[in-house]
This record gives sequence, structure tokens and C-alpha cells, in this order.
Amino acid sequence: MKKIIALTAALVCASGVFAQMTPEGLWRNIDDKTGQAKAEIRISVNSAGVLNGVIEKALIQSPEPLCKECTDDRKDKPKLGMEIIRGAKKAEGKDVWEDGKILDPENGKNYTLRMEPLEDGKKLQVRGYIGPFYRTQIWQRIQ
Repeated sequence: MKKIIALTAALVCASGVFAQMTPEGLWRNIDDKTGQAKAEIRISVNSAGVLNGVIEKALIQSPEPLCKECTDDRKDKPKLGMEIIRGAKKAEGKDVWEDGKILDPENGKNYTLRMEPLEDGKKLQVRGYIGPFYRTQIWQRIQ
């Protein structure tokens, strides 16, 4: 019986570590320019294994609550509750998610997305590309 309990505990711990090496969960994004926490974003996976992320909570109030600069279906929609990550997929054989898009609702720009969990999944490197140019933020896991 003790062996079964020990094995079960080991499996639970191992699955917890494995679960942390994914972008799924609630994250606090940190502005790459100011170093301030701006929002909490919930990243979830759909049945096709594709990640999407929604702004769940604003930590800094934007002077403009709507995405006036957006050029797609999110134009003039509220930033709070907005899907800013679309279509990210896990790269084969790596703990990296890419091929999706990330929107900066402050300027309306869509960036090609690459996400990589760091520090055993406690942090998430979020990098957005437009051509050879990119921006990187390190987000902190909340849950």
C-alpha cells in the first residue's frame, strides 16, 4: 500500500511539472518598455491543440478602452475580454509554441508569435515578429 501511495504521489508531482511546461494558464504580462505589469491573460487550448489567449484583467487602465487601432474583426471592440493570441501550435519535439499571432491592442499591430516556457514554466517568453524585427516580453505565471 505504501508503494502505491508513493507511486501515486510521484506521478502527481511529475504531471504537475509537465503541466507547467506549457503556456496554458493565467499569466501576468510585463511591458517590455516600462517593466510594469499591464494585464492578466488566460491562455487555453482548443480541441485541435491550438492555443488562444484572452485579456482577463487590466492592471493598468488604458486611456482608450476600445481597440481603435485594430484593423480586423477586433476593431472598436473592448480590450478587456479581447482575444489577443490566436492559433499558436506546439513545435514538434520542442517546448515552443509558434505559428500563431499576437495582437498589441494599444497599437493594433499583429505580430507572428513564438512562446517558450522558462524556469520550469514559472515564466513565459513571448516574442512577436514583424519581418526581421521583434519584441520580447517575459510573462509571469499566476496559475
